[in-house]
Amino acid sequence: MDEIELELLNELTNNLLEEIEVEQVISCTDLREWHRRWLGNIFSWAGEYRSVNMAKDGFQFASAHLIPNLMNDFEKRFLNKYTSCSGKNEDELIEALAVVHIEYILIHSFREGNGRLSRLLATIMALQAGQPILDFSYMDKNKKDYFAAIQSGLDDDKPMKKMFRQVLHESQQNAAD
Repeated sequence: MDEIELELLNELTNNLLEEIEVEQVISCTDLREWHRRWLGNIFSWAGEYRSVNMAKDGFQFASAHLIPNLMNDFEKRFLNKYTSCSGKNEDELIEALAVVHIEYILIHSFREGNGRLSRLLATIMALQAGQPILDFSYMDKNKKDYFAAIQSGLDDDKPMKKMFRQVLHESQQNAAD
C-alpha cells in the first residue's frame, strides 16, 4: 500500500508542478482536491475532512467536529498570508514554511496522508519562491526533533524554522550537485 500511495503522490506532484501558478494563493479547496486526486482511488473519504478523532504518539490532534472551522481559519490566517511565496527571501520563506506546516499538522484534517500532503504544500511554496524541490530527509532522520518542533509550535516556531532552514539548505545543496 505504501508503494502505491508513494507512486500516486509522485504522479500528483508532477501534475501540480505544471498546474500551480507562481503567484497562486493556495486554498483549503486546493488541499482537499490534492488529497482527493492523490488517494481518491484508494479511499472513498479522500478529500473529505476526517470525522474521527485521532492521536499519534500520545499527541491528540484537533477534534474532528472542529476541523471545518479550523481549516477555514487556517486558510484565512495562514494560507492567505503566507502563499504565494513568490518574491519571498529565504527568511520569509522559512517562516512561511514553518508556520503553515505547524498549523496544518496540528489540525491534521484528513484521516490519512497529512504529513505527506504538508510536505507537498511546502514543496509547492518553495518552488513558488524559486527554490528547488524540497528534500525532507533531514526531518526523516530527526523524527524526535521534528515531533518536538511540532509540539513546541503551539508557542514557539523557532525549532520548526530551524528544521526548515536545514531542509532548504540541503535541498539547495542537492540541486547544486
